[in-house]
Amino acid sequence: MEFTEEQINRYSRHILLPEVGGKGQKKIAKAKILLVGAGGLGSPAALYLAAAGVGTIGLIDSDVVDLTNLQRQIIHHTADVGRPKVLSGKEKIQALNPDVTVSMYEERLTAGNALKIFQDYDVIIDGVDNFTAKFLINDACFFADKPLVHGGILRFDGRVTTIIPKKSACYRCVFKQPPPPGLVASCQEAGVIGVLAGIIGTIQATEALKLVLGIGRPLTDRLLDFDAKKTQFREIKVKRNPSCALCGEHPTITDLFDDGDPYAGCAVRPSLT
Repeated sequence: MEFTEEQINRYSRHILLPEVGGKGQKKIAKAKILLVGAGGLGSPAALYLAAAGVGTIGLIDSDVVDLTNLQRQIIHHTADVGRPKVLSGKEKIQALNPDVTVSMYEERLTAGNALKIFQDYDVIIDGVDNFTAKFLINDACFFADKPLVHGGILRFDGRVTTIIPKKSACYRCVFKQPPPPGLVASCQEAGVIGVLAGIIGTIQATEALKLVLGIGRPLTDRLLDFDAKKTQFREIKVKRNPSCALCGEHPTITDLFDDGDPYAGCAVRPSLT
């Protein structure tokens, strides 16, 4: 593919980088990245990926915009309240960068549709707000052999990690058991500082671009935690668990499960958007 003069000008600050250049920008233009969730984390990730010139951005979300979303879900505007998030997101992405193709999936991610949707993308970004969905995304990425950039936020705390199937620790390697019902509060119950979504979501977008470009050191086998009150990052090293039910030496999970998955678990620290 060849860029027009306008595109060369648009992406000139990328092209100036030795690690990117014209070849790297063409990789970005050919990339297909799926955002599971067009909310707090999906909003900043989508906007920065669009600005970067990612060729195809997929948005999967069954929800509509609510007034309470606007405190952190910056891709949506006041006039969008009541409209499907995928439609609102698509409009903002293409207004920012007409070069980007946006694929909309106005549906809930399930075991029945996950593999079919994931197969068309190079990188999957997890921006969902419940633990069952996070495990479903992890498992679907494993079976589809797709890199996953996980993110989660609650109150003043955020977390990011990148998972390469069969090469790095997966979500189930680290977080094995769900909390007792009612133990972990949601953002709706406990709140979240809105700007935290921007910090974590843009880190997720950075990880996705690094994977597309094949540069740098991804956040594999590492959990990057951010404490917004202290403005402090902490890195926790993790490793593949040979006893992991999904990617271990003797896996017991051989297919995807929907809600009620007997193996479903969650993070020790809440990871909600």
